[in-house]
Amino acid sequence: MALTMSPPLPPGPSLPSFFQTALWVRRPTEFMQYCRRKYGPTFTVRLPPRAIVFYSEPAAIKQIFAARGDEMHAGEFNQVLGPVVGKSSVLLLDEGEHMRQRKLLLPAFHGERMRVYASAMQSIAASDLATWQAGVPFSLHPHMQAVTLDIILRTVFGADEGNQFEELRGALKKLLSRGELPVSVPILSFLSARPERETTLPWRWLLADRDRADALIYAQIAARRADPGAKGRTDVLAMLLEARDADGEPMTDSELRDELVTALAAGHETTATALCWAFERILSTPRVHERLVQEIDSASTDGVPRLEQVVRLEYLDAVLRETLRLRPIIPLVGRVLTEPATIGGVALDRGTAVAACIYLAHRNPDSYRDPDEFLPERFLGVKEDPNAWLPFGGGIRRCLGAAFAFYEMKIVTATVLAAMKLSLAQTPPARIVRRAITFSPEHGTRVVAEPRVALRASA
Repeated sequence: MALTMSPPLPPGPSLPSFFQTALWVRRPTEFMQYCRRKYGPTFTVRLPPRAIVFYSEPAAIKQIFAARGDEMHAGEFNQVLGPVVGKSSVLLLDEGEHMRQRKLLLPAFHGERMRVYASAMQSIAASDLATWQAGVPFSLHPHMQAVTLDIILRTVFGADEGNQFEELRGALKKLLSRGELPVSVPILSFLSARPERETTLPWRWLLADRDRADALIYAQIAARRADPGAKGRTDVLAMLLEARDADGEPMTDSELRDELVTALAAGHETTATALCWAFERILSTPRVHERLVQEIDSASTDGVPRLEQVVRLEYLDAVLRETLRLRPIIPLVGRVLTEPATIGGVALDRGTAVAACIYLAHRNPDSYRDPDEFLPERFLGVKEDPNAWLPFGGGIRRCLGAAFAFYEMKIVTATVLAAMKLSLAQTPPARIVRRAITFSPEHGTRVVAEPRVALRASA
C-alpha cells in the first residue's frame, strides 16, 4: 500500500523549537518581523506543542475566519489556557458545544447591554482618579488593572462592596499576577499537555491560587442561586443564571465558573493594557491629544463626561481603533485544521495549526498607508476591514466581549482626560514587552498628572 505524504509546511526559521520559543517569549515582535522579511507573509514557527503557520494577508485571514466550526477548531488551539479558564470555557470548546455556550453568553455581552454598565464603569474610574498623586511620576498600569478588575467584579461577577468583595478581589489579583510573567506561557503550554504534573512546582503554586479563587467564585454562585432577589439584578452572572439552551437546560455551576473566569482572563489584563497603550500613544502625539481633549470637553460638564454623548464621539472612537491597530494586545488567533485545506495558496494537512497574525496584519502596507504611524484619522468615517483590523479575532470565534471592552475603553479614557492633564514621564515610543500572552508598554506608561478642575479654578 502506498504511503500518503503530508504536504510540506511553508518555510520558517530552522532553529530548534526551544530557541524559537525563547525568541517568541523574549522578543516576539522582532521575531515576527524578521520572519516576515525573510520568508514572506506566510511562514512556519515551531512552538510547543506544535508548529504554527502564520498568515498576515487579508485574503488568507478571510479564509481562516470564514471556515465552519467543523473545519477548523479554535478550542483545540486554545488548550494552553485550560488550566486557568477550565474545560467548559467557550474559548476551549468547538463545534456544537461551542455554539451552545456562545448562544447562552451572547445576550449578556450584546452591544445594547452596555448602557446598563456605563455608570458603574465611570464611577469606578473616577474613584481610582481620586488616588492619583498630583505632580509625581507613576505607572498607569496598576491603576488600569485596578479599574478593569473592579469593573469586571461589579458588572460581570455582580460582587457587592464588603468583606466578600475584598476577599474575591484579593484572590483574583493573586491568581492573575501569577499569569503575568512571560514564563507563564511555556508553563501553561507544558501543563496543558501534561496535566499529571500539576502537583509539582512551579505549577502547584499557580493551581493553588486558582483553587482558592474558585472556592470564592463557587460561593458567589451559590449565594446568588439562593437569593430570591437575584432576578432583579442586571450583572452578567444574573443573566447567565437565567439563561437556558435549546433544550431548556441551565448552565451548571462549573460552566458558570469557567465563563466568569474566561471573562476575567479575556477582559481584565487585555483591557488594562489597551488603555495603557492608548494613553501612551495619545500623549506621544500632541496634535491627537489636543484634538481628543477638545472633543471630550465638548461632551463633558464640570469635568465629568456625559455618558450618552461620550460613546458617540467619533475621534475618540478612531483614536482607540488606531491604538488597537498599532499596538494589538494579543499577537495572533489560531485554529487547528480538522481536514486538509488550502489557505493562502498553501496546501495543508489535517491537524495543522494556522494563525491569523494580528500584529503583522495590522502592519501590512497593502492594508494601511504608513502602517508604523499613529494616524487615528484613517478610521474617521471608514468602516474597518474585518480581515485587516482584527484585535478581537474574527468569524464565528470573534471575542464575545469585544463590545464590552471597547465601550469600557471609551468611558475610562474620556473620564481620565476630562479630569486630568497628563504628560508622559518616559521617552516615547514605549518598547513593546510581553506580559504573559499580552503585549504591553514598557514601564506600564509612566505619566505625571495634574487635576484639570483645579487648574481651571486657579486660572
